[in-house]
Amino acid sequence: MTTPSTATTSSPSAVSTSGAPGRGGSLGPVGLVLAAGLSVQFGAALAVSLMPRAGALGVVTLRLIAAAVVLLVVCRPRLRGHSRADWGTVVVFGVAMGAMNGLFYQAADRIPLGAAVTLEVLGPLALSVLASRRALNAVWAALALGGVVLLSGGGGLGGLDPVGVAFALGAGAMWATYIIFSARTGRRFPQADGLALAMAVGALLMLPLGVAESGSKLTDPTTVALGSAVAILSSVLPYTFELLALRRLPASTFAIMMSLEPALAATAGFLILGQALSAAQAAAIAMVIAASMGAVRTQVGRRKVPNPPEA
Repeated sequence: MTTPSTATTSSPSAVSTSGAPGRGGSLGPVGLVLAAGLSVQFGAALAVSLMPRAGALGVVTLRLIAAAVVLLVVCRPRLRGHSRADWGTVVVFGVAMGAMNGLFYQAADRIPLGAAVTLEVLGPLALSVLASRRALNAVWAALALGGVVLLSGGGGLGGLDPVGVAFALGAGAMWATYIIFSARTGRRFPQADGLALAMAVGALLMLPLGVAESGSKLTDPTTVALGSAVAILSSVLPYTFELLALRRLPASTFAIMMSLEPALAATAGFLILGQALSAAQAAAIAMVIAASMGAVRTQVGRRKVPNPPEA
């Protein structure tokens, strides 16, 4: 699963575009983004391996609580001085974050990790296509749809749990909602204060669900330790790496690299969970990645075209 960053594949405008790095200096931030993506997906693979011990909702609960504690301690967000609209925005942001994680982990518990991330990324891709409103994006949408058809059995793959597919698509819809309210939260709260508060909201949202599913398993020291490791790999480290990278990396480069998430997820699923890819599955993932990259490049290219002078 992708990290809940304020910049995402389908929202490159949310990323700072100042100062494209030089040819030699680009290796540092590019490496940081790759490290962030690997950390997220290997954290997700660890979470899948933890699910037999604590259940999908239990793992989500542990991850969000641990990440919220770390962010609240580091950011120490101010609770006073915010308007009702500010709090409404951060609450919706937190609900979207909690739902996105909960739905994704339910999907990853039922279908291979690479397939889950591929289906999830359709949410941001759809948002990017709708936001751009260019005819060329119909091509990228068709390419992504072809990848999904192939992934779901159109190319002889078959075997994907339809409930898992539904959860992954729901996670994608929540990811698109997350993107919208991430940008709004960033405008209303300084630094990462809004993210810390939203993470706390998401943790509180998932806590009763996690307790209902896992109960006393959530207090097992080994389970807590593994859940904290998932939080570090999937939240704390990626936030730090991306924050450092985005100071020097252009928005277009960052967004295109984020489009590689399904491939990173498939790699993590293979290395940690033994989830091998068939030729059809690999082709389907490649089609969705190509569609994401194309949509991002089209959107970035559109912003580079100057507006015509007024008459």
